[in-house]
Amino acid sequence: MTIAPARPTADRPKTGTLVEQFELGLDAPICLTWELTYACNLECAHCLSSSGRRDPRELTTEQCEAVIDELQRMQVFYVNIGGGEPTIRPDFWHLLQYAVDHQVGVKFSTNGVRLTPERAAFLASPACNGYVDVQISLDGATAEVNDYVRGPRSYDTALTALQNLQDAGFTDAKISVVCTRQNISQLDDFKALADRFGATLRLTRLRPSGRGADVWDELHPLPEQQRELYDWLMAHGEGVLTGDSFFHLAAFGEALPGLNLCGAGRVVCLIDPVGDVYACPFAIHDNFLAGNLLADGGFQRVWQDSDLFADLRSPQTGGACAKCSFYDTCRGGCMAAKFFTGLPLDGPDPECVQGYGEAALAGERTVPAASQDHSKAAPTRNQPVMLTIGQRPDVLAPPSAPPVSACAENPLAGFTP
Repeated sequence: MTIAPARPTADRPKTGTLVEQFELGLDAPICLTWELTYACNLECAHCLSSSGRRDPRELTTEQCEAVIDELQRMQVFYVNIGGGEPTIRPDFWHLLQYAVDHQVGVKFSTNGVRLTPERAAFLASPACNGYVDVQISLDGATAEVNDYVRGPRSYDTALTALQNLQDAGFTDAKISVVCTRQNISQLDDFKALADRFGATLRLTRLRPSGRGADVWDELHPLPEQQRELYDWLMAHGEGVLTGDSFFHLAAFGEALPGLNLCGAGRVVCLIDPVGDVYACPFAIHDNFLAGNLLADGGFQRVWQDSDLFADLRSPQTGGACAKCSFYDTCRGGCMAAKFFTGLPLDGPDPECVQGYGEAALAGERTVPAASQDHSKAAPTRNQPVMLTIGQRPDVLAPPSAPPVSACAENPLAGFTP
């Protein structure tokens, strides 16, 4: 893949580090996240896309195929498919095979609900040709910790899926963990689980977006846990994946493996179920909406011609963080984490390990309202434990009560493949 500006801008420097070059953007994303559906069988308390109900405007199978065709032409390395729960879409397995047949690698994230032994055997078969990677979401090394945020029996579902993949001979599945205050002490246990299933552990950062904004104060790791996480990651090196989630921790000293760069609109982006393109998978908000691939002439046009992306690829000053001696390593932290906690984008990360975030959070700020919410209209039996603790019995609708809408009862209501 060549590195080229998306539109005529200031001349690209002929020299510089890889990070400095990537900050100016690529002619195609290295990878992109594609939320195929907002439908989900779970109601995870920290869901960054507030998933639960499908959007009736979801891209059709034919429209999804056209997106894959375009990604192939752009030579996108792979697409990270999520949701919602992507396997709920009736055409999910068809689209996965379509992508593989068009040389677009697929990494999909799932809670495991549809990973039966038969599906696991398909993923391990020559039909997938090594183009498919599977990430099983698990946010606790024990059922007690996991089900607190992901819902009853979700731990057992995830482990069953991992066992099915192992039994089928699928190699190197990923266990994807969102780091929270409750599970930082379980890092060794997560690694042991990964080893048990022949999988690789992948840790990601909790962001205060979607429903995560409502629980961030309770779930995000404490300052001393940030140090514990950093030390653990440094000790385990390349053996644990992070997806560049924790570059804010580089201010402790040595940078973690990876780019240590906010890639929003530069090397990554997100396509949502209706074709809206956002700068970042963790920033599904109107402020970070670059365009719509149906209305704006396709994904490539949005990626290369969006005013928002052009701004993100412009040289950044660093703002207040530029004075910090660690700015060159942490790059000011996560854009989404700042935005959804009401902090300025050129200010410190709310979890700045040098303490500047705490001071910023103590000041005057306005937390932005969510621009969309796909949560189920009424609580179900899958509601996370943390949301039911202390809840009045009358809050839950009686079993005989009719659903508020068809989608509240069935996330696929009205969907015709």
